[in-house]
Amino acid sequence: MENEKKKQGFDGVRFVIWMAALIIGAGLGLLGISWLNAFFDFIAAIYTRLFKFVAVPTIALAITTTLALLGAKKNTGKIFLHTITHTLTTTVAASVVGVILYKVIAPENLPGQLIQKGTADVPQNLGSVSYYNHILSVVPDNILGPLSSGNVLSILLVSAAVGLALAFMKESENISVLLKGILGMQEVLFTLIKALVWTLPLGIVAFSAQLSAQVSAGIVADSLGKYVAVVLGGNLIQFFIVLPLFLLIYKLNPLKIFKGMLPAVMMALFTKSSTATLPVTIASAENNLNSKKEVSRFVLPICCTINMNGCAAFILVTSLFVLQNGGTPLTFSTIALWVLISVISAIGNAGVPMGCYFLTLSLMAGVNAPVGILGIILPIYTIIDMIETGVNVWSDSCVCAIVNKSMSKQD
Repeated sequence: MENEKKKQGFDGVRFVIWMAALIIGAGLGLLGISWLNAFFDFIAAIYTRLFKFVAVPTIALAITTTLALLGAKKNTGKIFLHTITHTLTTTVAASVVGVILYKVIAPENLPGQLIQKGTADVPQNLGSVSYYNHILSVVPDNILGPLSSGNVLSILLVSAAVGLALAFMKESENISVLLKGILGMQEVLFTLIKALVWTLPLGIVAFSAQLSAQVSAGIVADSLGKYVAVVLGGNLIQFFIVLPLFLLIYKLNPLKIFKGMLPAVMMALFTKSSTATLPVTIASAENNLNSKKEVSRFVLPICCTINMNGCAAFILVTSLFVLQNGGTPLTFSTIALWVLISVISAIGNAGVPMGCYFLTLSLMAGVNAPVGILGIILPIYTIIDMIETGVNVWSDSCVCAIVNKSMSKQD
């Protein structure tokens, strides 16, 4: 019992080490030494690649094994229903917060010349991509395609299909051997994840140095003032007020959940990818919060794909800002429509760096809005992407904690 309590407690030593790595990295990045910055870029790229490497099989194996073992039981349906319900609720809440702040702060239109200048910075090859293309890319046309391309939604779709097929097939020796093999692969994978998490302080130094070097180089200079205040303010309100209120409603301690999930939230800030953070998110939920494996390994892979609170807020606020600059009146019906679009779009967004930016660009190009504004936003998007990814992973953590408690009560 004593060991179990220790396992669930907050690791203060690790927190101190991570904070020290964060400060050291920031200090080294501010020195402005080119070869040192190049070295940290290299280290950061290695860590991002390694976590993406384990993230893809983590999603595939976690969903497959969970559905294979629980797919034929009513618990799976309940877990899935709880996950979808809380995902939609928190995502809609994020969009509503964004609307309220947008109306309160009321960003003004940008000068036409500035918008025209920003058009040159927009990735032109993405402006013509429609949202239909985005949805179509989810449907795989070969079995290795989703894995080789890292398409998270496709992986989720294939894994769910395989898991359900295994769950509803008649028991046989071949099926048992196959399941044991898959479960064995999953154990190996989580051993690799633990090793990566143990070495993460070096990665934090690199990520922190990379970010501080970008800031000192003026990457976040010349912000758009009120627009940035709406985007970041909405995300911070969602992070510190709205999501903790959800936890309190279910009689969960927000501070305890935050302490347990802090490694995942920090990882999200620096990698700017919910998918790359997934291995740390699952490990934190199971090791620090004692989340049931059938919950964490089912809920979190789904959440990292569809639970995009920060992305929903960015898509909505940016779309309203761009439409306003294009002369579209922001009536109640228009805002309500874009709240719906932002929620649906966020659910279908890929959990990768700049995923929300590219998706918003596609949506704005589809309605012939002045996409030059996306070019103006681009230099400051690094900070926005960090914050919204942190919100996404924190929201995933909250949903997992709520579902875990709900299932524990029902059990």
